[in-house]
Amino acid sequence: MANTSPSESGSGVSLAFMLRAFRYRNYRLFFGGQIVSLTGTWITTTATSWLVYRLTGSAVLLGVVGFASQFPASLLTPFAGIFVDRWNRHRLLIGTQTASLIVAFVLATLTLTGLITVPVIIVISVVQGLVNAFDLPCRQAFVVSMIEDKDDLPNAIALNSSMFNSARLLGPSIAGAIIAVSSEGWCYLIDGVSYMAVIVALLRMRVAAGRPDVRQHAGVIEQFKEGWRYAFGSPPIRAIIALLAIVSLVGVPYSVLMPIVAGEVLGGGAHTLGFLMTASGGGALIGAIWLAGRKSVVGLSRVIPAAAGLFGSGLIAFSFSRSLWLSLACLVVTGLGLMVQAACSNTVLQTIVDDGKRGRLMSFFLMAYLGTAPLGSLLAGFLSARIGVQQTLLAGGLCCILGALWFANYLPAIHGSIHPIYARMGLMPQVSAGEAGVELSLSPEE
Repeated sequence: MANTSPSESGSGVSLAFMLRAFRYRNYRLFFGGQIVSLTGTWITTTATSWLVYRLTGSAVLLGVVGFASQFPASLLTPFAGIFVDRWNRHRLLIGTQTASLIVAFVLATLTLTGLITVPVIIVISVVQGLVNAFDLPCRQAFVVSMIEDKDDLPNAIALNSSMFNSARLLGPSIAGAIIAVSSEGWCYLIDGVSYMAVIVALLRMRVAAGRPDVRQHAGVIEQFKEGWRYAFGSPPIRAIIALLAIVSLVGVPYSVLMPIVAGEVLGGGAHTLGFLMTASGGGALIGAIWLAGRKSVVGLSRVIPAAAGLFGSGLIAFSFSRSLWLSLACLVVTGLGLMVQAACSNTVLQTIVDDGKRGRLMSFFLMAYLGTAPLGSLLAGFLSARIGVQQTLLAGGLCCILGALWFANYLPAIHGSIHPIYARMGLMPQVSAGEAGVELSLSPEE
C-alpha cells in the first residue's frame, strides 16, 4: 500500500480515481443492482409514511410503525452477524433479497385491493425488519469480498454511500409523484419489481465457493462474546459505535416526523414530503461524492465528530423553519452531516477490523446506526405529541451536538489506537521511533 498523508487526501483527483472500485466486475454488478433496488426501497419508505399519516393523522402511530420496522433488526442483528461470518454471504444475500421481494408484492396486493390497515402495516414491517437483520450486515461485509486491493476499500464504501443516497434522492420524489396521481400500492409494486434487478446481478457474479474463515466449531454464544469483546474492548471502535448510537437515537428519527412537518408545519402534501426527503438525500449525495474523492482513510476519525455536529446544527435550524425553501436547505445540511458521519465510521471500522470478525463488527455497527432508531422513533412520536414536532427536532439536534463534542474530546485516545494500525498497513508512516513498540492489535485492553 502506498503511504498517503492526511494533507493529500482530498484534492486533485480525477473522475477515474473517484470511480476506481468499478474496475471490479462483481462490484459493478452489485452497484447496478443495488441502486435500482434501493430506489424502490425509498419509494416504499416514503409511501408507507404517507399511508400511515393519511389513514390516521397520528404522530404516535408514525413512531410505532417506524419502531416495528426497525426493532427486529436491533434485537437480531448482533446475532445475525455471527451467521454472516459462518455462512456463504453471496447465497445469504440472494435469500434476503428474494424474501424482501415477496414482502413488497404482498404489501402491494393488500394496498391495491383496499385491504391494508395500520395493524397489517405493522406486522409486515416486523417481517421486513427480520429480513433486514440478516441482509444489512451481510451486505456490508460482502462488499469487502469484491474488492481485491484493500487500498480501494474506502472508495468502494464511499461509492456505496453515494449509491444509497442517489436512491434516497430519487425514491421519495418518485413516490410523491405516484401517490399524487394514484395510490401507495403502485409504489410497493415498483419496489417489488426493483428487487429483481439485484437478484439478477447477484446471480451473474463469479464468486468463489466456501465460507469466511471462522472457527466453525465455536458455539453461537461464544462467538457473540468474542465479537463483543473485540468491538467494545477497543477504544476507537467503542467510541465510533457510541456516537452512532447517540445520533441514531435522538437525531435520525426526525425522518418519521416528516409527514407531520410536511402537512402541519409547512401546509403541504405528498409532494412536499417527497421534496423534504429528496433534499436530505441530496445533501447526503454531496457528502458521498466528497468521500469518494479522498485518497486515504487517514484523517476520517477527525471528520466523524465534525459531521455529527453539522447534522445536529442542521436539525436545530430545521426545527425553527416554517418556510419550504429554508427547510429544504436545512435538510441538505442534515443529510450531508449524517451520511458523512456514518460513511466515515463505516470506512474506519472496515479498515481496521479482522476479516474473520467483520460480520459481527458490522452487526454491532448496524445495531448502533439502525438498531437504536426504533426506540428513537417511539420516543420522537410520543414526545412530539406532547411538546410539538419542532421542539422534538430541536432537542434531538442539541443532543447530537453534545455527542459530537464528547467524541472530539476523546480523539487523542482514538488516534493512539488507530494510527499504529494505519502505519502497519502502510497507510501512514511511523510518527516516531517510539511508536514502533505500540501494540498493533485491537484486542481488549489489559
